[in-house]
This record gives sequence, C-alpha cells and structure tokens, in this order.
Amino acid sequence: MMGSMARSSSGESVLTRAVRVLEAFSPQEPVLTVSQISRRAALPMATTVRLVEELTRHGLLARDEQRRVRIGNRLWELAQRASPVGTLRETAMQFMSDLHSVVGHSAQLGILDGQEVLFIERLIAPGAVTTVTRIGGRLPLHASSAGLVLLAHAPADLRDRVLRGPLQPYTPHTITDQRALRAALAEVRQNGFALCPGHIRPNATGISVPVRVAGRVVAALGLVVPNEEHAWSLARPLQITGMALGRALDVQAGLSQRIQPWIQP
Repeated sequence: MMGSMARSSSGESVLTRAVRVLEAFSPQEPVLTVSQISRRAALPMATTVRLVEELTRHGLLARDEQRRVRIGNRLWELAQRASPVGTLRETAMQFMSDLHSVVGHSAQLGILDGQEVLFIERLIAPGAVTTVTRIGGRLPLHASSAGLVLLAHAPADLRDRVLRGPLQPYTPHTITDQRALRAALAEVRQNGFALCPGHIRPNATGISVPVRVAGRVVAALGLVVPNEEHAWSLARPLQITGMALGRALDVQAGLSQRIQPWIQP
C-alpha cells in the first residue's frame, strides 16, 4: 500500500508507522491537524506529512475545508467487508430495538478485545441518562457492566492479568481492589448479570448480561439507566433478551466458525 516497506532508523516499517497515524484518531476527536497527528503518533513532522498525504490518496484519510484530517470513507468500506462482527450487529439490532422500546433506556452491545470491551452497537433513548460509550468506543474490563460480564467468562490468564491491575477509577464506586473485583466476577457468574451503579458516571447504572453462542460468551448486552434503587429490576428482561439473541445467533449456519476472532485472550 505504501510503496516500499522500508524501515525507519527506529526499525519500524512504513506499515507500522501508518497504523500509528490511524490510531491517533479517537471517537472523541475524529478530526485532527497534521501536527496533532505527529504528536500523538510520536512521529517526525515530515514523516507524518508524507504518510498523511499517501493515506489520503488511497482514501484511508480525508481532508476537510480547513485541511484538517479525518478517517476516510474508504477505510470504513474496507472494515465493513472484513468485519467479523457484522452478523452479530445485524442480528442484535432486532432485539436491541425491541428492548429499547420497552424499557425506554439506552442499550449497547460490547465484545471482548484484548483487555478492553469494544462497543460495536448502541441505541440511545431520548432524554436518557448520558452514557460515555459510543460505537467503536472502549472501556477497561473492570470498570463497566459489559466489561465485568466479558471478564467473568474470559480465559483464566486474561482474568489474572486484569486482576493484577492497574485498575483505573472513574468514580469512587469503580472497582479498584483485586479482591473486590474477584468477588464481583464470581457474582456475575452466579447471578447471570452485572450491575454497576455509579461505576462510570455517578448518575448512571450499567446492567449487562452475557450473549452465548454454542455455549460460549461472545458478547455482552447491556442497558444504561439512572442510578436508582429499582435499576436491578431491569436485569430480568435484559436476560431474556440476551438469551433470545443467543438462540437467534446459534441457529445461523456457520456462525460458530466466525465467532473465534471476537474472543481474544
């Protein structure tokens, strides 16, 4: 893609440096100047200019009227072709829409990606409590209800790595103690859902349940609701929806082979 794969004096290939340029963007800041990209990617300005121009020619980046840079439509197009979560998202939307209309709160779907939960779909209710999650956004596994569900059913070596920390606090209610986190994960496995009042935002409660396909947890389906005493009462309809989604995914021919990339130790 970038012509030569020649390495820099640091030993990095052109492709590695191009990936660092792309990773400079975030859901919170999808538009950057070249100098911002240079700082975030820790690349010399001249190198950044060259990579940005080449990525732009290929449609992977794009410029606006002020010459600022954003992710290009071509990158989105390529990602849609290759995404292993397309079937999961498409199927989940049917169930999330029904859940969303019944409970009147924001719904979201997350998968395990490394040591984070990656949110691949969400529906926002008008006037609902504000959420920090967005499609393509990430959170540490210990901090959110979706993360706790995924971590509770993750391989033991991943759980051990997360338990060793560090466990970043978002509010005074975020789990930051290894013993407390271990107990919370056991409770998730026992109860079949995670309830996190005020763990990310003081005024919000996250509730999530596992989505199983062929017996394996492949995603976490969740709600973000006001931090009130009756929030736990939504766990049951959420569990029913999660089980129904799992059954729908289970019957799709060949899906079990496509699940593998979603579960990373």
